[in-house]
Amino acid sequence: QVQLVESGGGLVQPGGSLRLSCAASGSIFSINNMGWYRQAPGKQRELVAWIASGDRTYYVDSVKGRFTISRGNAKNTVSLQMNSLKPEDTAVYYCNAFPAVRSYWGQGTQVTVSS
Repeated sequence: QVQLVESGGGLVQPGGSLRLSCAASGSIFSINNMGWYRQAPGKQRELVAWIASGDRTYYVDSVKGRFTISRGNAKNTVSLQMNSLKPEDTAVYYCNAFPAVRSYWGQGTQVTVSS
């Protein structure tokens, strides 16, 4: 079993920054690649960024140059640094393996970008 807990969300003005964190526990040795996903109101959940076991990274076009995914010094943590936030970044953000595993979804953390 794997448990993933996201934190760091909040309300921020356009142009602001937030840093999200994901802490994994359980059978984390089974996870090679980790991803951050988000779900905006009325929309399907989408992949935002992922990081491979060798630290290769991928970003969806809408966040390239603004978001950075990284692993923590403790290998069970993954962060998402979000800069230059836009209202369209408003969503619940989740971490999961990449590709996502249904049983790993946590509660997510709400990010709201609004003035």
